[in-house]
Amino acid sequence: MESTLPKEERLSSKKTIKELFAKGSSLYLYPFRLLYLPAGTATAPPQVLFTVPKKHFKKAVSRNLLKRRMREAYRRHKAILFLRAEKKNPAFLAILYIAKEEIPFDIIEKKLILALGRME
Repeated sequence: MESTLPKEERLSSKKTIKELFAKGSSLYLYPFRLLYLPAGTATAPPQVLFTVPKKHFKKAVSRNLLKRRMREAYRRHKAILFLRAEKKNPAFLAILYIAKEEIPFDIIEKKLILALGRME
């Protein structure tokens, strides 16, 4: 599997985002909250959305830094979603950053790996 994050794999449809937040399943693993809509056994990677709250990170520079770290960690380890053959893969995935402080990349990466492995 290619470790890139092309535009087709990014969630941008407002309608789909609303549906994801309204009907999606949730998983908490500090510093993340994952929302996902199961799709069965999918052959394509899910469309993914990354968010960092403006409430806790006032400056766009900080929010963008955290989103870059999250995107990079996801890009490197998105194959985890396909190694779980018996479990259902999500069609849409939102990764929300819920910590109130900046966390280094290595911790973000470890926690994201755990979170992706725990999704049902």
